[in-house]
Amino acid sequence: MEEPWRILEFYSGIGAMRYSLIKAGVRGEVVEAFDINDRANDVYEHNFGHRPFQGNIQILTAADLDKYRAHGWLLSPPCQPYTRQGLKKHSADARASSFIKILDLMPHMLQPPLLLFVENVVGFEISDTHKQLMEVLARLGFVTQEYILSPLQFGIPYSRPRYFCLAKRKPLSFQNSLSDNKLLWTPPCRTSESTIITETSQHAVENKEELQTVCEPIRSFLEKESLYSHQQEFVGVASEFRSEDVLADRAALEEIDTIETNTSQHGEEVKGSIKKQSFLHEYVVPLSLIERWGNAMDIVYPESKRCCCFTKSYYRYVKGTGSLLATSEKSKLKPEENPEISSGKEMFLRFFTPREVANLHSLPEDFDFPGHIGLRQR
Repeated sequence: MEEPWRILEFYSGIGAMRYSLIKAGVRGEVVEAFDINDRANDVYEHNFGHRPFQGNIQILTAADLDKYRAHGWLLSPPCQPYTRQGLKKHSADARASSFIKILDLMPHMLQPPLLLFVENVVGFEISDTHKQLMEVLARLGFVTQEYILSPLQFGIPYSRPRYFCLAKRKPLSFQNSLSDNKLLWTPPCRTSESTIITETSQHAVENKEELQTVCEPIRSFLEKESLYSHQQEFVGVASEFRSEDVLADRAALEEIDTIETNTSQHGEEVKGSIKKQSFLHEYVVPLSLIERWGNAMDIVYPESKRCCCFTKSYYRYVKGTGSLLATSEKSKLKPEENPEISSGKEMFLRFFTPREVANLHSLPEDFDFPGHIGLRQR
Protein backbone atom coordinates (compact mmCIF):
# COMPACT_ATOMS: atom_id res chain seq x y z
CA MET A 1 0.00 0.00 0.00
CA GLU A 2 1.36 3.40 -0.99
CA GLU A 3 2.18 5.94 1.69
CA PRO A 4 -0.26 8.87 1.93
CA TRP A 5 0.68 12.19 0.37
CA ARG A 6 2.44 14.51 2.80
CA ILE A 7 0.66 17.87 2.84
CA LEU A 8 1.56 21.34 4.11
CA GLU A 9 -1.36 23.67 4.80
CA PHE A 10 -0.43 27.36 4.69
CA TYR A 11 -2.83 30.02 6.06
CA SER A 12 -4.85 27.18 7.56
CA GLY A 13 -7.48 29.35 9.27
CA ILE A 14 -10.18 27.22 10.87
CA GLY A 15 -9.32 24.21 8.71
CA ALA A 16 -11.58 24.50 5.65
CA MET A 17 -8.83 23.36 3.28
CA ARG A 18 -8.16 20.29 5.41
CA TYR A 19 -11.85 19.43 5.45
CA SER A 20 -11.87 19.74 1.64
CA LEU A 21 -8.92 17.38 1.45
CA ILE A 22 -10.81 14.84 3.55
CA LYS A 23 -14.04 15.23 1.57
CA ALA A 24 -12.18 14.77 -1.72
CA GLY A 25 -11.03 11.35 -0.53
CA VAL A 26 -7.37 12.15 -1.07
CA ARG A 27 -5.00 9.86 0.82
CA GLY A 28 -3.17 12.77 2.33
CA GLU A 29 -1.67 13.51 5.72
CA VAL A 30 -1.33 17.12 6.85
CA VAL A 31 2.15 17.08 8.36
CA GLU A 32 2.02 20.76 9.35
CA ALA A 33 -0.33 23.73 9.20
CA PHE A 34 0.63 27.39 9.43
CA ASP A 35 -1.43 30.36 10.62
CA ILE A 36 -0.60 33.46 12.62
CA ASN A 37 -4.12 34.01 14.01
CA ASP A 38 -4.44 32.78 17.59
CA ARG A 39 -8.25 32.39 17.56
CA ALA A 40 -8.25 30.56 14.23
CA ASN A 41 -5.64 28.19 15.63
CA ASP A 42 -7.85 27.57 18.67
CA VAL A 43 -10.67 26.46 16.36
CA TYR A 44 -8.32 24.34 14.23
CA GLU A 45 -6.89 22.60 17.28
CA HIS A 46 -10.38 22.06 18.72
CA ASN A 47 -11.47 20.19 15.58
CA PHE A 48 -8.29 18.39 14.50
CA GLY A 49 -6.33 17.95 17.72
CA HIS A 50 -3.29 19.67 16.24
CA ARG A 51 -2.26 23.30 16.73
CA PRO A 52 -0.81 24.99 13.63
CA PHE A 53 2.62 26.59 13.66
CA GLN A 54 1.91 30.16 14.75
CA GLY A 55 5.23 31.84 13.95
CA ASN A 56 5.85 34.24 11.12
CA ILE A 57 6.04 32.36 7.81
CA GLN A 58 8.63 34.88 6.66
CA ILE A 59 11.23 33.40 9.02
CA LEU A 60 11.12 30.06 7.20
CA THR A 61 13.96 29.04 4.90
CA ALA A 62 14.05 26.71 1.90
CA ALA A 63 15.80 24.15 4.12
CA ASP A 64 12.96 24.42 6.66
CA LEU A 65 10.41 23.60 3.98
CA ASP A 66 12.51 20.75 2.59
CA LYS A 67 12.51 19.07 6.01
CA TYR A 68 8.78 18.38 5.74
CA ARG A 69 9.29 16.31 2.55
CA ALA A 70 5.83 17.44 1.49
CA HIS A 71 4.30 16.26 -1.77
CA GLY A 72 1.55 18.88 -1.82
CA TRP A 73 0.90 22.40 -0.55
CA LEU A 74 -2.47 24.01 0.20
CA LEU A 75 -2.36 27.81 0.26
CA SER A 76 -5.05 30.39 1.01
CA PRO A 77 -3.05 33.61 1.45
CA PRO A 78 -4.56 36.88 2.75
CA CYS A 79 -7.12 38.25 0.29
CA GLN A 80 -7.19 41.90 1.40
CA PRO A 81 -4.52 43.08 -1.09
CA TYR A 82 -6.75 41.96 -3.99
CA THR A 83 -10.35 42.69 -2.95
CA ARG A 84 -12.55 45.06 -4.92
CA GLN A 85 -13.27 47.12 -1.80
CA GLY A 86 -9.61 47.31 -0.77
CA LEU A 87 -6.77 49.55 -1.91
CA LYS A 88 -5.64 46.98 -4.51
CA LYS A 89 -2.00 47.41 -3.61
CA HIS A 90 -1.34 43.80 -4.57
CA SER A 91 2.28 42.84 -3.84
CA ALA A 92 2.95 46.26 -2.29
CA ASP A 93 0.50 45.42 0.50
CA ALA A 94 2.32 44.17 3.61
CA ARG A 95 -0.22 41.35 3.94
CA ALA A 96 1.03 39.86 0.66
CA SER A 97 4.65 39.64 1.86
CA SER A 98 4.46 36.16 3.44
CA PHE A 99 3.06 34.59 0.27
CA ILE A 100 5.70 36.32 -1.83
CA LYS A 101 8.35 34.96 0.56
CA ILE A 102 7.06 31.43 -0.06
CA LEU A 103 7.25 31.98 -3.82
CA ASP A 104 10.80 33.28 -3.46
CA LEU A 105 11.83 30.17 -1.50
CA MET A 106 10.45 27.58 -3.90
CA PRO A 107 13.25 27.78 -6.53
CA HIS A 108 15.83 27.29 -3.77
CA MET A 109 14.31 24.07 -2.43
CA LEU A 110 15.93 20.71 -3.06
CA GLN A 111 12.50 19.04 -3.06
CA PRO A 112 9.83 21.52 -4.15
CA PRO A 113 6.26 20.20 -3.92
CA LEU A 114 4.73 18.12 -6.67
CA LEU A 115 1.26 19.59 -6.21
CA LEU A 116 -0.07 23.05 -5.35
CA PHE A 117 -3.58 24.27 -4.62
CA VAL A 118 -4.02 28.04 -4.23
CA GLU A 119 -7.26 29.84 -3.30
CA ASN A 120 -8.02 33.57 -3.21
CA VAL A 121 -10.59 36.23 -4.08
CA VAL A 122 -11.61 37.22 -7.57
CA GLY A 123 -9.13 39.93 -8.49
CA PHE A 124 -6.08 37.94 -7.52
CA GLU A 125 -5.88 36.64 -11.10
CA ILE A 126 -5.13 40.15 -12.43
CA SER A 127 -2.59 41.06 -9.75
CA ASP A 128 1.18 41.28 -9.96
CA THR A 129 1.31 38.61 -7.24
CA HIS A 130 -0.49 36.23 -9.59
CA LYS A 131 2.03 37.07 -12.30
CA GLN A 132 4.86 36.18 -9.95
CA LEU A 133 3.12 32.92 -8.98
CA MET A 134 2.80 31.90 -12.62
CA GLU A 135 6.43 32.78 -13.34
CA VAL A 136 7.73 30.69 -10.43
CA LEU A 137 5.55 27.71 -11.33
CA ALA A 138 6.62 27.83 -14.98
CA ARG A 139 10.29 28.03 -13.99
CA LEU A 140 9.91 24.91 -11.83
CA GLY A 141 8.13 22.92 -14.53
CA PHE A 142 4.55 23.09 -13.27
CA VAL A 143 1.43 22.76 -15.42
CA THR A 144 -1.48 24.83 -14.13
CA GLN A 145 -5.24 24.87 -14.41
CA GLU A 146 -7.01 27.97 -13.06
CA TYR A 147 -10.67 28.44 -12.26
CA ILE A 148 -13.02 31.06 -10.91
CA LEU A 149 -15.88 29.15 -9.33
CA SER A 150 -18.81 29.83 -7.04
CA PRO A 151 -20.77 27.52 -4.72
CA LEU A 152 -23.78 28.42 -6.90
CA GLN A 153 -22.32 26.20 -9.62
CA PHE A 154 -22.44 23.23 -7.24
CA GLY A 155 -26.04 23.63 -6.07
CA ILE A 156 -25.26 25.65 -2.93
CA PRO A 157 -27.23 28.93 -2.62
CA TYR A 158 -24.20 31.00 -1.72
CA SER A 159 -22.69 33.65 -3.99
CA ARG A 160 -18.99 33.48 -3.19
CA PRO A 161 -16.90 33.32 -6.38
CA ARG A 162 -13.27 32.46 -5.71
CA TYR A 163 -10.06 32.01 -7.67
CA PHE A 164 -8.45 28.55 -7.62
CA CYS A 165 -5.15 27.41 -9.05
CA LEU A 166 -4.25 23.74 -9.42
CA ALA A 167 -0.63 23.02 -10.29
CA LYS A 168 1.24 19.77 -10.95
CA ARG A 169 4.98 19.48 -11.45
CA LYS A 170 6.10 17.47 -14.47
CA PRO A 171 6.10 14.60 -15.16
CA LEU A 172 2.73 14.66 -13.34
CA SER A 173 -0.15 15.79 -15.56
CA PHE A 174 -3.87 16.52 -15.47
CA GLN A 175 -6.35 14.01 -16.87
CA ASN A 176 -8.05 16.74 -18.91
CA SER A 177 -5.22 18.57 -20.66
CA LEU A 178 -7.65 20.86 -22.53
CA SER A 179 -7.71 23.06 -19.42
CA ASP A 180 -3.93 23.29 -19.05
CA ASN A 181 -2.56 26.82 -18.60
CA LYS A 182 -5.99 28.40 -18.96
CA LEU A 183 -8.31 30.37 -16.66
CA LEU A 184 -11.87 29.04 -16.76
CA TRP A 185 -15.22 29.83 -15.17
CA THR A 186 -16.60 26.30 -15.44
CA PRO A 187 -15.88 23.30 -13.18
CA PRO A 188 -13.47 20.76 -14.68
CA CYS A 189 -16.25 18.25 -15.38
CA ARG A 190 -17.98 20.80 -17.64
CA THR A 191 -14.99 22.43 -19.30
CA SER A 192 -15.00 23.19 -23.02
CA GLU A 193 -13.17 25.62 -25.27
CA SER A 194 -16.14 28.02 -25.10
CA THR A 195 -15.62 28.68 -21.38
CA ILE A 196 -12.18 30.29 -21.67
CA ILE A 197 -12.39 33.60 -19.87
CA THR A 198 -11.67 36.96 -21.46
CA GLU A 199 -11.86 40.41 -19.93
CA THR A 200 -14.98 41.21 -21.94
CA SER A 201 -16.80 37.93 -21.25
CA GLN A 202 -16.14 37.66 -17.52
CA HIS A 203 -19.44 39.14 -16.31
CA ALA A 204 -21.51 37.38 -18.98
CA VAL A 205 -20.02 33.97 -18.18
CA GLU A 206 -20.70 34.40 -14.47
CA ASN A 207 -24.34 35.35 -15.07
CA LYS A 208 -24.81 32.50 -17.52
CA GLU A 209 -23.54 29.97 -15.01
CA GLU A 210 -25.78 31.31 -12.28
CA LEU A 211 -28.85 31.23 -14.50
CA GLN A 212 -28.21 27.65 -15.54
CA THR A 213 -27.59 26.40 -12.03
CA VAL A 214 -30.41 24.95 -9.93
CA CYS A 215 -29.54 25.45 -6.25
CA GLU A 216 -31.04 23.98 -3.14
CA PRO A 217 -33.19 26.52 -1.23
CA ILE A 218 -31.60 28.24 1.74
CA ARG A 219 -34.00 26.38 4.07
CA SER A 220 -31.95 23.21 3.46
CA PHE A 221 -28.99 24.83 5.21
CA LEU A 222 -30.83 26.28 8.22
CA GLU A 223 -31.10 25.00 11.76
CA LYS A 224 -34.59 23.54 11.72
CA GLU A 225 -35.62 24.65 15.20
CA SER A 226 -34.87 28.28 14.33
CA LEU A 227 -36.47 28.44 10.91
CA TYR A 228 -39.40 30.68 11.76
CA SER A 229 -40.15 33.05 14.60
CA HIS A 230 -43.41 33.74 16.36
CA GLN A 231 -44.44 37.33 15.72
CA GLN A 232 -45.15 38.42 19.30
CA GLU A 233 -41.87 37.09 20.72
CA PHE A 234 -39.80 38.43 17.84
CA VAL A 235 -41.20 41.95 17.88
CA GLY A 236 -40.69 42.15 21.63
CA VAL A 237 -37.04 41.21 21.37
CA ALA A 238 -36.34 43.34 18.28
CA SER A 239 -37.84 46.51 19.74
CA GLU A 240 -36.28 46.17 23.21
CA PHE A 241 -32.93 44.71 22.22
CA ARG A 242 -30.20 45.51 24.74
CA SER A 243 -26.76 43.94 25.09
CA GLU A 244 -27.14 43.56 28.85
CA ASP A 245 -30.20 41.37 28.25
CA VAL A 246 -28.06 39.04 26.14
CA LEU A 247 -25.49 38.72 28.91
CA ALA A 248 -28.18 38.04 31.50
CA ASP A 249 -29.77 35.35 29.34
CA ARG A 250 -26.42 33.66 28.70
CA ALA A 251 -25.59 33.64 32.41
CA ALA A 252 -28.98 32.12 33.19
CA LEU A 253 -28.53 29.53 30.48
CA GLU A 254 -25.13 28.52 31.81
CA GLU A 255 -26.62 28.14 35.29
CA ILE A 256 -29.48 26.01 34.00
CA ASP A 257 -27.05 23.83 32.02
CA THR A 258 -25.46 22.73 35.30
CA ILE A 259 -28.69 21.10 36.43
CA GLU A 260 -28.49 17.30 36.47
CA THR A 261 -30.23 15.37 33.73
CA ASN A 262 -33.04 14.21 36.01
CA THR A 263 -34.49 17.72 36.32
CA SER A 264 -38.19 18.24 36.72
CA GLN A 265 -40.44 18.89 33.75
CA HIS A 266 -40.75 22.51 34.89
CA GLY A 267 -36.99 22.87 34.92
CA GLU A 268 -36.77 21.59 31.35
CA GLU A 269 -39.49 24.02 30.27
CA VAL A 270 -37.64 26.92 31.88
CA LYS A 271 -34.40 25.82 30.27
CA GLY A 272 -36.07 25.61 26.86
CA SER A 273 -37.64 29.03 27.26
CA ILE A 274 -34.31 30.63 28.20
CA LYS A 275 -32.56 28.97 25.27
CA LYS A 276 -35.20 30.33 22.92
CA GLN A 277 -34.92 33.84 24.33
CA SER A 278 -31.13 33.62 24.19
CA PHE A 279 -31.33 32.61 20.54
CA LEU A 280 -33.59 35.56 19.72
CA HIS A 281 -31.37 38.04 21.55
CA GLU A 282 -28.27 36.59 19.88
CA TYR A 283 -29.41 36.78 16.26
CA VAL A 284 -32.34 39.19 15.95
CA VAL A 285 -31.78 42.36 13.94
CA PRO A 286 -32.94 45.31 16.10
CA LEU A 287 -35.68 47.46 14.63
CA SER A 288 -33.47 50.53 15.03
CA LEU A 289 -30.99 49.05 12.54
CA ILE A 290 -33.77 48.03 10.17
CA GLU A 291 -35.12 51.59 10.21
CA ARG A 292 -31.68 53.04 9.53
CA TRP A 293 -30.21 50.56 7.05
CA GLY A 294 -33.24 48.72 5.66
CA ASN A 295 -32.70 49.81 2.06
CA ALA A 296 -29.04 48.70 2.16
CA MET A 297 -29.67 45.23 3.60
CA ASP A 298 -29.51 42.08 1.53
CA ILE A 299 -32.60 40.19 2.67
CA VAL A 300 -33.21 36.56 1.75
CA TYR A 301 -35.95 34.04 2.46
CA PRO A 302 -35.94 30.35 3.32
CA GLU A 303 -37.00 29.58 -0.26
CA SER A 304 -34.35 31.85 -1.81
CA LYS A 305 -31.65 30.16 -3.85
CA ARG A 306 -28.90 32.70 -3.36
CA CYS A 307 -27.39 34.67 -0.49
CA CYS A 308 -24.42 37.02 -0.31
CA CYS A 309 -20.93 36.26 0.97
CA PHE A 310 -20.43 36.68 4.72
CA THR A 311 -17.55 38.85 5.92
CA LYS A 312 -15.68 38.99 9.22
CA SER A 313 -17.84 42.01 10.21
CA TYR A 314 -21.04 39.96 10.15
CA TYR A 315 -22.86 40.10 13.53
CA ARG A 316 -21.38 43.59 14.03
CA TYR A 317 -22.83 45.42 11.03
CA VAL A 318 -25.78 44.82 8.73
CA LYS A 319 -24.66 46.74 5.63
CA GLY A 320 -22.52 44.87 3.12
CA THR A 321 -21.44 42.10 5.49
CA GLY A 322 -23.76 39.28 4.44
CA SER A 323 -27.41 38.39 3.95
CA LEU A 324 -30.11 38.58 6.60
CA LEU A 325 -32.87 36.01 6.88
CA ALA A 326 -36.59 36.85 6.90
CA THR A 327 -38.22 34.53 9.44
CA SER A 328 -41.85 35.62 9.34
CA GLU A 329 -44.36 32.85 8.77
CA LYS A 330 -45.25 34.75 5.61
CA SER A 331 -41.71 34.29 4.35
CA LYS A 332 -42.45 30.63 3.69
CA LEU A 333 -43.51 31.88 0.28
CA LYS A 334 -41.09 33.20 -2.29
CA PRO A 335 -40.86 37.03 -2.21
CA GLU A 336 -42.59 37.49 -5.56
CA GLU A 337 -45.44 35.28 -4.33
CA ASN A 338 -45.89 37.20 -1.08
CA PRO A 339 -47.04 40.82 -1.60
CA GLU A 340 -48.26 41.03 2.02
CA ILE A 341 -44.75 41.72 3.34
CA SER A 342 -44.00 45.36 2.64
CA SER A 343 -41.24 46.30 5.06
CA GLY A 344 -38.27 44.91 6.97
CA LYS A 345 -40.21 45.28 10.22
CA GLU A 346 -42.72 42.69 9.04
CA MET A 347 -40.06 40.22 7.94
CA PHE A 348 -38.68 39.56 11.45
CA LEU A 349 -35.07 39.64 10.29
CA ARG A 350 -32.27 37.75 11.94
CA PHE A 351 -28.63 36.92 11.26
CA PHE A 352 -27.67 33.48 10.04
CA THR A 353 -26.26 31.41 12.90
CA PRO A 354 -22.60 30.27 12.85
CA ARG A 355 -23.81 26.72 12.21
CA GLU A 356 -25.81 27.89 9.20
CA VAL A 357 -22.86 29.84 7.82
CA ALA A 358 -20.74 26.72 8.29
CA ASN A 359 -23.35 24.70 6.39
CA LEU A 360 -23.17 27.12 3.45
CA HIS A 361 -19.38 26.71 3.49
CA SER A 362 -19.87 22.91 3.33
CA LEU A 363 -18.19 22.32 6.67
CA PRO A 364 -19.13 18.93 8.19
CA GLU A 365 -21.72 18.49 10.90
CA ASP A 366 -19.09 17.69 13.53
CA PHE A 367 -17.28 21.00 12.95
CA ASP A 368 -17.59 23.13 16.07
CA PHE A 369 -16.19 26.21 17.80
CA PRO A 370 -14.57 25.97 21.23
CA GLY A 371 -16.64 27.55 23.96
CA HIS A 372 -14.42 30.59 24.52
CA ILE A 373 -14.81 31.82 20.93
CA GLY A 374 -17.47 34.52 20.99
CA LEU A 375 -20.14 35.13 18.35
CA ARG A 376 -18.33 38.05 16.71
CA GLN A 377 -15.16 35.98 16.37
CA ARG A 378 -16.87 33.09 14.63
